[in-house]
Amino acid sequence: MDAAQTETPSAPSTDAAGLISALGRGLPPGRLVTDPDVLAAISHDEAEWAPAGRAAAAVRARTEEEVRHVVRACAQFGAPLVPRGAGTGLSGGANAIDGCVVLDLSRMDRVLDIDRDNLTCVVQPGVVNNDLKAAVAEHGLWYPPDPASAPWSTIGGNVATNAGGLCCLKYGVTRDYVLGLRAVTGAVPGTAGYGAPAIGQLSYGDVVRLGRRTCKGVAGLDLTGLFVGSEGTLGVVTEVTLRLRPALAGTPRTVVGAFADLVAAGEAVSLITRKGLSPSVLELLDRACLVAVEEWKHLGLEADAAALLLARVDTPGESGREEAEALAGAMSDAGALWAAQSTDDAEAEALFDARRLAYPALERLGPVLTEDLCVPRSAVPVMLARTEEIAARHGVAIATVAHAGDGNLHPLLITPPGDDGARLAAQAAFADLLDAAIGLGGTVSGEHGIGLLKRDGMRRELDPGALAMQEAVRRALDALGIFNPGKG
Repeated sequence: MDAAQTETPSAPSTDAAGLISALGRGLPPGRLVTDPDVLAAISHDEAEWAPAGRAAAAVRARTEEEVRHVVRACAQFGAPLVPRGAGTGLSGGANAIDGCVVLDLSRMDRVLDIDRDNLTCVVQPGVVNNDLKAAVAEHGLWYPPDPASAPWSTIGGNVATNAGGLCCLKYGVTRDYVLGLRAVTGAVPGTAGYGAPAIGQLSYGDVVRLGRRTCKGVAGLDLTGLFVGSEGTLGVVTEVTLRLRPALAGTPRTVVGAFADLVAAGEAVSLITRKGLSPSVLELLDRACLVAVEEWKHLGLEADAAALLLARVDTPGESGREEAEALAGAMSDAGALWAAQSTDDAEAEALFDARRLAYPALERLGPVLTEDLCVPRSAVPVMLARTEEIAARHGVAIATVAHAGDGNLHPLLITPPGDDGARLAAQAAFADLLDAAIGLGGTVSGEHGIGLLKRDGMRRELDPGALAMQEAVRRALDALGIFNPGKG
């Protein structure tokens, strides 16, 4: 079953004392963590009910050389290595495995270079998404990927899960901005081709530079793209080269539509797509989310509809005005109770704040099991209807937010604290939601990653041959199987 009904991945027994001693010999003071309480605090992410094991130790690395030392020590003792950033993940990808070393990269947080002429930057993995946005904005530049966790999540974590966000409808996800990276790798034997001599060889702890800094490039396989979304299972990323865009000019226009039910809001998304409209943002927020945010933050929101669609248009001038009017018209044509351009910038910003705050607001009510489904955009209305049916069948409260414009839905399954029956019902509903998405030609994860919660769902989704190829790649790059084993 999905949703943490699996056991924590097991690991081969290691000499914990020897491992800790080896780690300590190559690290400056303060890097190695063995205190049980501290280890427990950094041994899991935010995924509800995802199992977490007991780490043997943690290392708070500050340099690539320290990462190399940790990888070598783990290889020597056969210890699993679990990288983590800020721990904001929602799939269990950063959860500890018994006997592992948790490698905390959040202190590798420097922006190393900003190149305005070439629209690139180079950063360490611990740089926080919003901090990067602020740094490049000083140079008139913009880094678009904006997950809801942007105030806290790190670029390394975003790369690990190929994070998206509100702007990805128009501007793409993390993978679209990663030009290259540096990674500490596993062992790769030298190879020969067509009578040529063997080409190099990598050992555990070696560093490889992947990708490029040019706008275009097709030299070799796209190994950079392979690392993006790999959740730390192929090596440890220590540096990322990112593509940037010029900062947007002008003030975006906000369009809001209110709907009597979720399915009608989904129909509006499909109609907007059919009309060829291209908002930079198209988000869905249901009444349960609005009420939870308002009770928490008192933003002055009125939950007078079952669902809201929030759209933004960043096309400047008259073209932007016409596009905003067309969006409002499409919402009305799809049956909106009302749809209009917002004339109150503060009100519009409050609505987008509500979208970003939905998860923590609902979390205050009890444990929240978070889905991350993605379906073809034409299937959004059907998936929303099936979500309501699954909620009713299992007796589970499900609130819904969504990057509706690209079919990425986030049903949030809410349970009373300490209610085991409700937990089991939520986990059963979670599995049914995955199957519903797969049945509609969708995927079990659009941006949160597979981690522990979606492993079974991924196996139901992917072709057996594709799964075999995936495992072959992992074995080729990590023969010992120490890089975040059991994840993804």
